[in-house]
Amino acid sequence: MTQTLIFFGIVLAVLAVAFAVPAFRPYLRPMPFVAFLLGISSGFPLTLLLATMTFWLARVGIDKSTIGFAIGLTTPYTLKFLWAPLIDKLPLPILTRVFGQRRGWLFFIQALLFAALWQLGGSDPANNLGLFAIWALAVAFLSATQDIVIDAYRIEILSDEELPHGTAMNQFGYRTGNLIAGAGTIYLASVEGAGLGWAAAYGFTGFCVLPAVLGALYAGPGQFVEHSARAAGQSFATWLQETVINPFIEFFSRQGAVLILLFVLIYKIGDAMGQVMLAPMIVDLGFSDTEYVTVNKFVGFAALIVGSALGAPFIAWLGMARALVFSGLLMMFSNFLFALLAISGDSNIMLAIAVGTENLTSGIGLTVFVTYLSGLTSLAYTATQFALLSSFAAVGRTWLSTPSGFLAEALGWVGFWFSTVAIAAPGMLLLWMLWRKGFVVETVRQPSTEDD
Repeated sequence: MTQTLIFFGIVLAVLAVAFAVPAFRPYLRPMPFVAFLLGISSGFPLTLLLATMTFWLARVGIDKSTIGFAIGLTTPYTLKFLWAPLIDKLPLPILTRVFGQRRGWLFFIQALLFAALWQLGGSDPANNLGLFAIWALAVAFLSATQDIVIDAYRIEILSDEELPHGTAMNQFGYRTGNLIAGAGTIYLASVEGAGLGWAAAYGFTGFCVLPAVLGALYAGPGQFVEHSARAAGQSFATWLQETVINPFIEFFSRQGAVLILLFVLIYKIGDAMGQVMLAPMIVDLGFSDTEYVTVNKFVGFAALIVGSALGAPFIAWLGMARALVFSGLLMMFSNFLFALLAISGDSNIMLAIAVGTENLTSGIGLTVFVTYLSGLTSLAYTATQFALLSSFAAVGRTWLSTPSGFLAEALGWVGFWFSTVAIAAPGMLLLWMLWRKGFVVETVRQPSTEDD
């Protein structure tokens, strides 16, 4: 009850600020709210594969090194740019005609994702880790494909003015999905909570696909309708050129494209490594399931709402380059608090401080970073180009963060968290180089390359 009151108190405070301060008013528009609903459906599967899955594996006795490499099961997030061109332009029979390109793909993928989540929950990682891995890969592939659709659809339904605020609302929704998949699933599965077991818990969490369905039905087909009509009647060679080749040619023809991709790749490695090992550290320090849910999820969620709400005004006040630098430094140095948590041990107060600070800074940073990525996409190739950028970002979260378990084993928890700060430094250095060279865009979004 206390956490619910805190949540609604923060929501009311954000609404009050939105009415009073012009920079916050776009949060009250319909399309940013649709972006919130899309974010719920986008955020919950990844949490089931990362935080919740690592917590489950730690509880059944899987060693930290294996848990670290289990994050490699989310490889589809790093490769989704390979099939994004098909999602971008290939129509689905019946569904595309009835709902449009984006919504047709969204509803199709979500039906498959719901079924795969039931199978993943019914797996037994303690006795059959191989079958568990297969279904985790299936969920990861479908979730990554869902993200291709949702990211493109979000960018296309938001106006230039609404994009930063819609991105922030999308982050609200994303973390709401994180909360449901993290705190909600663990509560439903845990004997200290509902005690339903992992199969039923994962199954019920699968209903988080519904918010995106409702939002998409309200918002309509988006800006893709015109693009789809123009593709009709093209030869296969012309379609292949437009669908697969042109999005990459257009992006890599830009000045600083390679440096930008390198920045996207390494910007959040330190933060990603910390997130992978947070749940195992919680178990090692002796926190109960209830303490983990209450402090790590509810306190963090409240802080994230505030941080995400500040992200869009940060861009307006500081400009994109300064907002990226400032938010990156905040995220990097917040990891020091987890080192202090490791020193203090089983302290709910220190856990709340560390988690609250990390989520506040991450809320700001994620809104700024995703708005930056959204601004780099051309409306002619929304799904493909955003998939390319987010795939590079996912590499840092998956393959480049897999040694986190070995680092935790070798350095201990205190040394591990200090190492995550050092690992984040190169990303900040590269951002400074991009800024100096003028490659950090200040505009929100680049125009479409197609004729009006």
